[in-house]
Amino acid sequence: MASPTIELPFQLDTQLTEVMRLRVQSLQQRSQKRQEGERLLRGNEAVYRLDFSKQSLRFSHWTVRLAQPGQLTITATSQLWTPDLTNLMTRQLLEPAGVFWRAPEDASDAPIQCYEADAAEFGERIAELAKVRKVMYFLFAFAEGCSPETVDCSIIFKGDK
Repeated sequence: MASPTIELPFQLDTQLTEVMRLRVQSLQQRSQKRQEGERLLRGNEAVYRLDFSKQSLRFSHWTVRLAQPGQLTITATSQLWTPDLTNLMTRQLLEPAGVFWRAPEDASDAPIQCYEADAAEFGERIAELAKVRKVMYFLFAFAEGCSPETVDCSIIFKGDK
Protein backbone atom coordinates (compact mmCIF):
# COMPACT_ATOMS: atom_id res chain seq x y z
CA MET A 1 0.00 0.00 0.00
CA ALA A 2 1.33 3.45 -0.90
CA SER A 3 2.10 5.98 1.81
CA PRO A 4 -0.56 8.67 2.14
CA THR A 5 0.46 12.12 0.95
CA ILE A 6 0.11 15.11 3.23
CA GLU A 7 -0.04 18.65 1.85
CA LEU A 8 1.00 21.33 4.31
CA PRO A 9 0.28 24.91 3.22
CA PHE A 10 2.54 27.75 4.30
CA GLN A 11 0.51 30.23 6.35
CA LEU A 12 1.29 33.95 6.50
CA ASP A 13 1.95 34.86 10.16
CA THR A 14 0.68 38.45 10.07
CA GLN A 15 1.19 39.03 13.80
CA LEU A 16 4.82 37.90 13.79
CA THR A 17 5.54 39.78 10.56
CA GLU A 18 4.15 42.95 12.17
CA VAL A 19 6.23 42.45 15.34
CA MET A 20 9.37 42.10 13.21
CA ARG A 21 8.47 45.22 11.18
CA LEU A 22 7.95 47.17 14.42
CA ARG A 23 11.44 46.14 15.53
CA VAL A 24 12.90 47.68 12.35
CA GLN A 25 10.81 50.86 12.84
CA SER A 26 11.84 51.13 16.48
CA LEU A 27 15.54 50.92 15.60
CA GLN A 28 15.12 53.51 12.83
CA GLN A 29 13.20 55.95 15.05
CA ARG A 30 15.82 55.74 17.78
CA SER A 31 18.71 55.83 15.28
CA GLN A 32 19.99 52.58 16.79
CA LYS A 33 21.81 49.76 15.06
CA ARG A 34 20.72 46.14 15.05
CA GLN A 35 22.37 43.72 17.45
CA GLU A 36 25.50 41.92 16.30
CA GLY A 37 24.30 39.14 13.98
CA GLU A 38 20.64 40.16 14.15
CA ARG A 39 18.61 39.59 10.97
CA LEU A 40 16.04 42.35 10.44
CA LEU A 41 12.97 41.84 8.27
CA ARG A 42 13.26 43.62 4.92
CA GLY A 43 10.35 45.44 3.29
CA ASN A 44 9.81 42.70 0.68
CA GLU A 45 9.76 39.88 3.26
CA ALA A 46 7.09 38.29 5.40
CA VAL A 47 7.07 35.52 7.99
CA TYR A 48 5.24 32.30 7.21
CA ARG A 49 4.74 29.23 9.30
CA LEU A 50 4.29 25.55 8.65
CA ASP A 51 2.36 23.50 11.21
CA PHE A 52 3.18 19.80 11.30
CA SER A 53 0.24 17.53 12.00
CA LYS A 54 2.57 14.50 11.90
CA GLN A 55 6.22 14.25 12.87
CA SER A 56 7.25 11.32 10.69
CA LEU A 57 7.35 12.66 7.14
CA ARG A 58 9.29 12.13 3.92
CA PHE A 59 9.62 15.01 1.48
CA SER A 60 7.83 14.48 -1.83
CA HIS A 61 7.64 17.80 -3.70
CA TRP A 62 6.83 21.49 -3.61
CA THR A 63 3.63 23.05 -4.92
CA VAL A 64 4.30 26.68 -5.77
CA ARG A 65 1.91 28.82 -7.78
CA LEU A 66 2.83 32.32 -8.88
CA ALA A 67 -0.11 34.26 -10.31
CA GLN A 68 2.27 36.47 -12.29
CA PRO A 69 5.96 36.57 -13.21
CA GLY A 70 8.27 37.07 -10.26
CA GLN A 71 10.57 35.35 -7.81
CA LEU A 72 9.95 33.83 -4.40
CA THR A 73 12.82 32.92 -2.07
CA ILE A 74 11.96 30.82 0.99
CA THR A 75 14.47 30.63 3.84
CA ALA A 76 13.86 28.41 6.85
CA THR A 77 14.76 29.36 10.38
CA SER A 78 16.31 26.87 12.75
CA GLN A 79 14.37 25.15 15.50
CA LEU A 80 16.18 27.30 18.08
CA TRP A 81 14.34 30.49 17.16
CA THR A 82 11.56 31.47 19.52
CA PRO A 83 10.11 34.49 17.72
CA ASP A 84 8.02 35.64 20.67
CA LEU A 85 11.08 35.90 22.93
CA THR A 86 14.20 36.64 20.87
CA ASN A 87 15.29 38.51 17.81
CA LEU A 88 16.05 36.49 14.70
CA MET A 89 19.80 35.99 14.31
CA THR A 90 21.50 35.42 10.96
CA ARG A 91 23.06 32.16 12.18
CA GLN A 92 19.53 30.77 12.66
CA LEU A 93 18.81 30.85 8.91
CA LEU A 94 19.19 27.49 7.22
CA GLU A 95 20.79 26.71 3.86
CA PRO A 96 19.88 26.12 1.14
CA ALA A 97 16.99 28.45 0.48
CA GLY A 98 14.22 27.50 -1.94
CA VAL A 99 14.17 29.81 -4.94
CA PHE A 100 11.14 29.64 -7.26
CA TRP A 101 10.34 31.91 -10.20
CA ARG A 102 8.30 32.52 -13.29
CA ALA A 103 9.87 34.60 -16.07
CA PRO A 104 7.78 37.16 -17.98
CA GLU A 105 8.11 35.09 -21.18
CA ASP A 106 6.86 31.87 -19.49
CA ALA A 107 3.36 30.74 -20.40
CA SER A 108 0.85 31.09 -17.55
CA ASP A 109 0.46 27.29 -17.43
CA ALA A 110 4.23 26.59 -17.56
CA PRO A 111 5.67 24.88 -14.50
CA ILE A 112 7.32 27.16 -11.95
CA GLN A 113 11.09 27.10 -12.26
CA CYS A 114 13.44 26.42 -9.35
CA TYR A 115 16.90 25.20 -8.50
CA GLU A 116 15.78 21.58 -8.25
CA ALA A 117 18.67 20.17 -6.19
CA ASP A 118 18.40 22.98 -3.64
CA ALA A 119 14.61 22.70 -3.48
CA ALA A 120 14.83 18.93 -2.91
CA GLU A 121 17.51 19.30 -0.23
CA PHE A 122 15.49 22.08 1.41
CA GLY A 123 12.37 19.88 1.47
CA GLU A 124 14.33 16.99 2.98
CA ARG A 125 15.72 19.28 5.70
CA ILE A 126 12.21 20.45 6.56
CA ALA A 127 11.10 16.79 6.86
CA GLU A 128 14.05 16.12 9.20
CA LEU A 129 13.19 19.10 11.39
CA ALA A 130 9.53 18.03 11.46
CA LYS A 131 10.61 15.03 13.54
CA VAL A 132 11.35 17.36 16.46
CA ARG A 133 9.08 20.33 15.72
CA LYS A 134 5.37 21.04 15.71
CA VAL A 135 5.85 24.33 13.85
CA MET A 136 8.55 25.96 11.74
CA TYR A 137 8.99 29.55 10.65
CA PHE A 138 10.14 30.79 7.24
CA LEU A 139 11.09 34.08 5.65
CA PHE A 140 9.42 34.57 2.28
CA ALA A 141 11.17 37.18 0.13
CA PHE A 142 9.11 38.51 -2.79
CA ALA A 143 10.84 40.00 -5.85
CA GLU A 144 10.26 41.03 -9.45
CA GLY A 145 6.47 41.34 -9.19
CA CYS A 146 5.76 38.66 -6.59
CA SER A 147 3.75 39.52 -3.47
CA PRO A 148 1.94 37.59 -0.75
CA GLU A 149 -1.28 38.08 -2.74
CA THR A 150 0.15 36.42 -5.87
CA VAL A 151 1.79 33.39 -4.23
CA ASP A 152 0.31 30.08 -3.12
CA CYS A 153 2.82 27.67 -1.66
CA SER A 154 2.67 24.29 0.03
CA ILE A 155 4.93 21.32 0.54
CA ILE A 156 3.87 17.73 -0.07
CA PHE A 157 5.13 14.95 2.18
CA LYS A 158 4.62 11.24 2.27
CA GLY A 159 3.70 9.98 5.69
CA ASP A 160 5.62 7.00 7.00
CA LYS A 161 3.38 4.01 7.49
